[in-house]
Amino acid sequence: MGRVVRFYQYGGPDVLVIEDQPDKSPGSGEVRIRVKALGLNRAEALLRAGTYIETPTLPSGLGLEASGIVDAVGPAVVRLRPGDAVSVIPPISMVRWPAYGDTAIFPETMVIEHPVSLGFETAAALWMAFLTAYGGLIELAALAEGDVVAITAASSSVGLAAIQIARMVGAIPIAVTRTSAKRQLLRDEGAACVIASEEEDLEGRLKEMAGERGVRVVFDAVGGRIFSPLTAAMARGGVLIEYGGLSREPTPFPLAQVLGKCLTLRGYLVHEITDDPSRLEKAKAFILRGIADGILKPVIDHVFPFEDIVAAHRYLESNQQFGKIIVTI
Repeated sequence: MGRVVRFYQYGGPDVLVIEDQPDKSPGSGEVRIRVKALGLNRAEALLRAGTYIETPTLPSGLGLEASGIVDAVGPAVVRLRPGDAVSVIPPISMVRWPAYGDTAIFPETMVIEHPVSLGFETAAALWMAFLTAYGGLIELAALAEGDVVAITAASSSVGLAAIQIARMVGAIPIAVTRTSAKRQLLRDEGAACVIASEEEDLEGRLKEMAGERGVRVVFDAVGGRIFSPLTAAMARGGVLIEYGGLSREPTPFPLAQVLGKCLTLRGYLVHEITDDPSRLEKAKAFILRGIADGILKPVIDHVFPFEDIVAAHRYLESNQQFGKIIVTI
């Protein structure tokens, strides 16, 4: 028997319950992992609330990121063996392959042997954030040395990963955050400049920092009212990558800026990378090289025990965190 987290109705963190269930056997091409750590993501809160792009059949499990030890393999598994220390590439469906539990089953293609030097907590904080940032910045926007990139929701795990990746390729990351409370923390993590969008003139400060070259890349998870000042500060031919929609306000379409500057506005999901084997291999190589060189490193804000999963989700929704929230088992 093992424990799993489920919810029987949509709602806040309190709908999450921990239950016992028999351990399942992996199917063909699947491995079962004895979970050591989980990485929490906003997508899980959205699924629990009933507002995610995936609609579960209730009751449902959840969870996209885990690390641990392989303890069973199904038929047709060729690469992994029991005892391997591994971490998980976020699957396209957390309903089909939920991570929250003492054990979790994933396709072998979504499981990675991680370096011995990478602890379970760090491994559980790695893939969603860095694959998301890599795909948007490197694959789609072709971020390069000298480019100015504006990164919104900068204190999130993805935002911090984006700052590190920008630094890795020699770009200039400008962190955009709501208030100045996390300004110094963001500077310490490598942001060239920090702009508090609720306290400062976002367009003016972006133009001031970018100078004549303008902001070539915007990596945005927010939308809403900041969309117009972001595009107004962009360079001609600039690229805006939209990978989220945290704002509950309408997002205006900046027609004049798009036409006048020949801007590209691009919606993006990390599954574009994870569902393409060749692109995923390139992404993994880039990220693992950055980890080995000490340039890339997940920022972990807080670690909760599995028994406190409800408290961990409350904290996830508080917006107080700086980086990743981890749950250990």
